Amino acid sequence: MEVTDSSGEPKATADAGERCRVLLVDDHEILLKGLRALLELESDLEIVAEATSVEAALQAIDRDHPNLVMTDLAMPGRSGLELVAILREQHPEIRVVVLTAHDDKEYIHASLSGGARGYVLKDANRVELLRAIRAVHRGNQFLCQAVVQQVVTDFIRNADVKPSASTALRPVTRREQDVLTRIASGQHNKKIAYELGLSVATVHKHAYNIKRKLGLSSIAGMTAYAIQKGFLPPAGAPGGGES
Repeated sequence: MEVTDSSGEPKATADAGERCRVLLVDDHEILLKGLRALLELESDLEIVAEATSVEAALQAIDRDHPNLVMTDLAMPGRSGLELVAILREQHPEIRVVVLTAHDDKEYIHASLSGGARGYVLKDANRVELLRAIRAVHRGNQFLCQAVVQQVVTDFIRNADVKPSASTALRPVTRREQDVLTRIASGQHNKKIAYELGLSVATVHKHAYNIKRKLGLSSIAGMTAYAIQKGFLPPAGAPGGGES
């Protein structure tokens, strides 16, 4: 069950499980204070701590037990990418949203492949920021509109993700399209299996076949392909952005 705030954004309810406990990580204290002031207006979000470095963030995690970390990438000393990698290795239960000024594909790819489930640019508006936090807290993935456009543009530009002659002769099946759409929407394999009446192993097999047929290697690429083919709406359209 979901309820919405005054902007129409879904809020977590008791049915959604654990409350969203957020750790904010950025080396600019003014930004941290601004984010805290913004997010504390939301009754379903609890800001448990702030940190200005990776070391301080790791201490806060042990002390305050957040279930979601929102982190910048560029910080003095160890970077936010290192924090993402550490969390994936040591605290896989904690979900990560990257909030950064970097919109180049190298940072996007490194963050998502490293374990981040959300990527939002610092010029995003309040609604997009809240959507990112809530989507990732619910177990989905979220790319802000500008990042989705970047991923799609790169996808279309790169020859290795354009349908080849062999791909044209072996398009994805209807069942593979069902699986692809759900993967690109951020669903976990267990949920996909439940919704489609399949075993988890069968979902894995379909995902492997999709990547092999289309020459894809990442969820970002699958998301871009699904948008390009009209399986998913683009960011900014109803239902777009969250993946």
